Amino acid sequence: MKALLLVAIGAALVNNVVLSQFLGLCPFLGVSRKVGTAAGMGAAVIFVITLASALTWPVYQLLAMAHIEYLQTIVFILLIAALVQLVEMFLKKFSPALYKSLGVYLPLITTNCAVLGVAINNIGKSYNFITSVVNGVGTAVGFTLAIVIMAGIRERIEYSPIPRAFRGSPIVLVSAGLMAMAFCGFSGII
Repeated sequence: MKALLLVAIGAALVNNVVLSQFLGLCPFLGVSRKVGTAAGMGAAVIFVITLASALTWPVYQLLAMAHIEYLQTIVFILLIAALVQLVEMFLKKFSPALYKSLGVYLPLITTNCAVLGVAINNIGKSYNFITSVVNGVGTAVGFTLAIVIMAGIRERIEYSPIPRAFRGSPIVLVSAGLMAMAFCGFSGII
C-alpha cells in the first residue's frame, strides 16, 4: 500500500505531467482561463487517463502475447479516442454548459500527449495492473491540480495591473514557469 501511495504522490506532484514532463500543455494553456472550465477539463482528463491506464495494460499484455508490441502506440491512440468520444457524449447529454465551454479542447484530449504518455510510461516502467491504474489516477490528479491552479492565477492576473509587454501569453508563460519551479520543491518528498 505504501508503494502505491508513493507512486500516486510521485505522479501527481514530483513528476507532474504538465509542469515536470511538459506533456499536455495545449489544454493546460488553452482551457485555464476560468477555474470552473479548468476543473471540468480536469475531471474529464481524470476519467480518460484512469480508464486508459486500466484498459491499455491488458491490451498491451494481449499484444505482447501475440508478439506485436510494436503496434502499442496505434492501438493506444484508438482506445483513447474511443474513451474521449464516450466522455464527449456524456458531457453533451448531462452537462451541456461544460461541454460548450470546453469547446475544441474536449476532442483534443484524444491527442493530449499526457494521456498517451501515461499509458506508454506504465508499460515502460513495467507496472502491474494496479500500479498502472494508481499511476494514471495520480497523473490525472496532478494534471487537474496544475490546470486549476493556473486558472486561479489567470483569473487574478486578469484584474491586476500588468505591464503592457507582459499582457496575454507572456505573463501566462512566466506564471507557468514559476509554477514548474515551485513544483520542483516537491522532488524531496520521495
